[in-house]
Amino acid sequence: MDVADGGGGGVDRGQNPPRTTMERDSDDKIAEPSWFSPKKLLFVFCVVNLINYIDRGAIASNGVNGSRGSCTSTGTCSAGSGIQGDFNLSNFEDGILSSAFMVGLLVASPIFASVAKSVNPFRLIGIGLSIWTVAVIGCGLSFDFWSITFCRMFVGVGEASFVSLAAPFIDDNAPQAQKSAWLAMFYMCIPTGYALGYVYGGLIGSVLPWRAAFWGEAILMLPFAILGFVIKPLHLKGFAPDDKGKNRTDNLNVLPTGYGFSAVLKDLKLLLVDKVYVTNILGYIAYNFVLGAYSYWGPKAGYNIYKMENADMIFGGITVICGIVGTLSGGFVLDFMDATISNAFKLLSVSTFIGGLFCFVAFCFKSMYAFLALFAVGELLVFATQGPVNFIVLHCVKPSLRPLAMAMSTVSIHIFGDVPSSPLVGVLQDYVHNWRVTALVLTFVLFPAAAIWFIGIFLNSVDRYNEDSEPDAVTRESAVAPLLEEA
Repeated sequence: MDVADGGGGGVDRGQNPPRTTMERDSDDKIAEPSWFSPKKLLFVFCVVNLINYIDRGAIASNGVNGSRGSCTSTGTCSAGSGIQGDFNLSNFEDGILSSAFMVGLLVASPIFASVAKSVNPFRLIGIGLSIWTVAVIGCGLSFDFWSITFCRMFVGVGEASFVSLAAPFIDDNAPQAQKSAWLAMFYMCIPTGYALGYVYGGLIGSVLPWRAAFWGEAILMLPFAILGFVIKPLHLKGFAPDDKGKNRTDNLNVLPTGYGFSAVLKDLKLLLVDKVYVTNILGYIAYNFVLGAYSYWGPKAGYNIYKMENADMIFGGITVICGIVGTLSGGFVLDFMDATISNAFKLLSVSTFIGGLFCFVAFCFKSMYAFLALFAVGELLVFATQGPVNFIVLHCVKPSLRPLAMAMSTVSIHIFGDVPSSPLVGVLQDYVHNWRVTALVLTFVLFPAAAIWFIGIFLNSVDRYNEDSEPDAVTRESAVAPLLEEA
């Protein structure tokens, strides 16, 4: 009995002899397993994520960002340094520059997630990384505030494809018992990248013009942008592995007709009525509200409360170490517990509550050393959420919705979380004029985040990772085999 290629073609009972591998490959029906194994995929995506966050750390570093020129009362003036000095930026303009990438990221993330319905997702990552590389080169060639701001926006556009699609690829190809751990490895690159960016920017700025830092980043990213085009397109669960940019109807969850704006709204509605997804994101927003303000105001609060010298280095060091250890630990613990949505909510609520308690108590102590010890434990526990929270995002929706779910998660936690938190905390401090009180009020927001995630434990959660069909989709096996099979 010979089974014909393709689930939609039925069964051939002895009518045709088996086709050879060479014949099948010549017709582009079945490809040999790729050298691009799951572990190599994870490594590549981790490096790309690291470079993304090195860029964010570098532009905030003193070596690249610099400072404005200043004049003394006697009329003696000193030249500024870095971007702020060369372009004579005010602190307000400098603040806009550091967050301009977010405009492109927030606008383009849902677009890339939607286009993935008709264009191979792996190719979209290649397109995004190419835009990122060109935009970073443009940052190095910029000549004033508006030109570099424009380029920073396109850095966000380039990053958007990666943010929306990398995690689903990793989740697809991770071993069943290590999915949360693999996601944790990926998100561990965020604090690590920030730290390396500070160091990288400082080193470049001390020996070369600040523009060289951006050109160095472009050189690092270019091979990965090229890889997105030269590798045969990889298969993402729920999407057709088509390299021709055409709508396909021969794979899981692929719409047979054009994927327009009305279909995007339909998918958004599916996300908004999903209680598990919404509950998870609401908790994530409250959580990110605190972490965003911590990263911006933490050193200043530490300096004012504890007269802490080198507050930037101390807070940066604690964040890096606790970020790496905490993020990895959260992923491995969830896998050890058995990675289910309910268990992920349990880990999120408990870790955030206990971590928030440690951070809250830390700010109550007058001793700097007691504060640092308790705050480090608190941050370690708080960072343990990164793997579980993204595991829920990826597994509470059907495969075809995962890129959009990741995109809307990113949009939500920024728009409602870390973007408004820093100015709101600034307003609170201007009102109370007490950094200890301000820090305690901010830290308290972690408890509502834990409470929201606690509610998620009792929701009727279904892991939809293997839901392979939609009412309006044509479901049959793809003619192109996934390239991530093991030989």
